[in-house]
Amino acid sequence: MNRRTLASVLGVGIAGSQAGHLLAYEIRFGAAAQQVQSAGVHAYFPSLAKTVLGLVALATVVAMLVIGLTRVAGHRIEKDSALPYLRLLAALFTIQLALFALQETAESAASAPVLLLWGTLGQLPIAAVAALALRWLFARLRPALAQVSACFATAFQLVPSMPAVLVWPPAMHFVAPVEPFATGFNRRGPPS
Repeated sequence: MNRRTLASVLGVGIAGSQAGHLLAYEIRFGAAAQQVQSAGVHAYFPSLAKTVLGLVALATVVAMLVIGLTRVAGHRIEKDSALPYLRLLAALFTIQLALFALQETAESAASAPVLLLWGTLGQLPIAAVAALALRWLFARLRPALAQVSACFATAFQLVPSMPAVLVWPPAMHFVAPVEPFATGFNRRGPPS
């Protein structure tokens, strides 16, 4: 796993932990989940969840835009190899459950076994969907980015560091302008 893939998995895991947190509280508290998450030590959570999920939506739209741009340009996108689904699911679930446990422990909400049970109920479905989406994006986004960068390679080339300078020797004789020729272009002047 390279750094970009690791950063993507970590970012989706962090975002997924907040979505899983929402789901866990919805399962646990039902209709009162919004009130529980908006009061007390959870007062920060609604704005955090909206921001994180908004950033995920923005990243998804940008990725889809790049893939669509490649298809509109008339290039076929060859699927790249992506991480195995179970490996990706395990990584996302571990990240999400660890963040959920840290968040709930910091808020001192419940005991450890109960905490992990509710965390598993909320985080596992989100991790499964996120792993599926991330695997699909990995298989299509990398080749799309490679094709877009290849198409626009000439536009993104660097300017030569030393431009060519042409030097002409000075004229040996001074040539005076012919009067009618020089005044032929300057017919307008200031008002008299």
